[in-house]
Amino acid sequence: MPVRAVYKIRIVSRHTPLGAPPPAPILATPEELWLKARKKDIRPALNRAVGLGLFAGWLIIVQAWLLARVVAGVIIEHQTLGEVWVYLAAMLPIFALRFVLMRASENVAFEAAAQVRRDLRERLYAHLQTLGPLWLTRQSTGDLANNVVTGIDALEAYYARYLPNMSLTALVPLSILVFVLPQDWISGLVLLGTAPLIPIFMILIGKGTESLNQQQWQLLTRMSARFLDSLQGLTTLKLFGVSRHEAEVVAALTEDYRIGTMKVLRVAFLSSVVLEFLSTVSIAMVAVFIGFRLFYGEMAFFNGFFVLLLAPEFYLPLRNMGTFYHARMEAIGAAQGLLKLLDTPVPPHARATGGTQRIDGDAVQIRFDAVTVRHADDLPPALDGVSFTAPPRGLTALVGASGAGKSTALHALMALVQPQSGQILVNDIPLDALDLADWLRQVAWVPQRPHVFEGTVRDNIALGQPQVPQEEVERAARAAQAHDFIAALPQSYDTPLGERGLGLSGGQVQRLALARALLKPAPLVLLDEATAQLDAHTQLQVGDVILELAHQRCVILAAHRLSTVLRADHVVVLEAGKVVEQGTPADLLARGGAFAALVRAHEHAPAMSGEMA
Repeated sequence: MPVRAVYKIRIVSRHTPLGAPPPAPILATPEELWLKARKKDIRPALNRAVGLGLFAGWLIIVQAWLLARVVAGVIIEHQTLGEVWVYLAAMLPIFALRFVLMRASENVAFEAAAQVRRDLRERLYAHLQTLGPLWLTRQSTGDLANNVVTGIDALEAYYARYLPNMSLTALVPLSILVFVLPQDWISGLVLLGTAPLIPIFMILIGKGTESLNQQQWQLLTRMSARFLDSLQGLTTLKLFGVSRHEAEVVAALTEDYRIGTMKVLRVAFLSSVVLEFLSTVSIAMVAVFIGFRLFYGEMAFFNGFFVLLLAPEFYLPLRNMGTFYHARMEAIGAAQGLLKLLDTPVPPHARATGGTQRIDGDAVQIRFDAVTVRHADDLPPALDGVSFTAPPRGLTALVGASGAGKSTALHALMALVQPQSGQILVNDIPLDALDLADWLRQVAWVPQRPHVFEGTVRDNIALGQPQVPQEEVERAARAAQAHDFIAALPQSYDTPLGERGLGLSGGQVQRLALARALLKPAPLVLLDEATAQLDAHTQLQVGDVILELAHQRCVILAAHRLSTVLRADHVVVLEAGKVVEQGTPADLLARGGAFAALVRAHEHAPAMSGEMA
């Protein structure tokens, strides 16, 4: 069941069994209920943080008693310094102990908040993995990054400050009230009567800012997504001459965010002023009552001064709560985006990971048996009853126009999509029955747009194999025609690369990815337009490497290079997700069908640099 659905049942269900008491009014939002549900994992740590804070609060009472005793002794009883030095000396360790307890309380609370953030990130990462890379490619990178990074970070203050101080706001004033009432019941009644005004006004003001915070968070998400997308597509924007327009759009979003931030800050400052005013007036009332009774001799100085010292400390947790209440509202705004991600249903084509079988041996035979894949119910099938066999050793080429289903077939082999009908067999074992992690270890993959991670050249080639010898890394790079340009880099294989291969050309990135695939000892190699960004000479050299590799492994490639296709062992021609013909290149040319038409189209379009449509 989706995460949000659990709380919707609690909140909006109005159907109560006969004889059951009517449901209590629900004031909390689904986001806040979800935030509070995370407390159970860190409850012991939060209890320790509250306990340490409460102990520090009790020390405030002791500190006030000692100070009142010193002042009363010196001013009223005319005692000497020697007679009160014991009280003064006792105050020093109390100051130090209070400091230690408060720091310890904060550290415990922040560690608990860090645990929640770690657990949520792991849960989000696992859910995003379940949704799959294909789902991620259709999402806004900026939106995802804002939720997964900034959104989770925004929860820290909620768990580290708001929740512990919610308990301390009740416990510390009550503890102080226990000592104030015996000393001066009138001041105790003033404290008891005025204390509820602060949280009441805080809630009234907070209700007005809650929607503002949520709107502000949504605006921040939009602005982050737009800004990141603009940066990633800056080259395209420059080429089409719309970079200035995009800058104006980002500036307008930024201005909207500034205006929204000022609205929230105005309300926040208003709430601070109101809380400070209420607490100041309340303390003044206590001081006035104490002052008049001291003047008329109706109260002992020690009692009055002791109560007066405790009055500000009584309101301090309540005043602090106004600040921490804004952390709650920010967390609720962030929780909206997180819940939306966690509630995202797994696409129907996503692959279940319930298999347990493993592949034995170092060779695999792939067989597609009437495989049909739909990315959405209202769209035509990406693969429609596709059947073909790729031998354990040999080169199988999938050819066809863009959108014919070549990449989908490779995605299905990597279990990124789940067939709606038919099955994929690996050594006569259904792919669904295989252990997913073990199966992916048997696959090497070069996509259309390879990803280069931040790290050295060697790290990117030896991805997942950090202990592989340097000689093997260089051998794979030479085979992929990448060694020469790597050797020309400032630090050769130890040259650090930026995100997405910053500083490398598209062809160099593709050769790095090919070297990565060649280095991995996988019996199945999948190549999706692996030579599309290479020049004609380099692609011929790489084509020779692929053919040599096919003598030892099962190689399946989505082919756009005619020279590689004509040397394949088996060609599968796809059109609109269906296999229109298949066989050896010579047989298909002799038939004069779809494959022969592709060859003729290539021969009449020499400017296409060897690419097939």
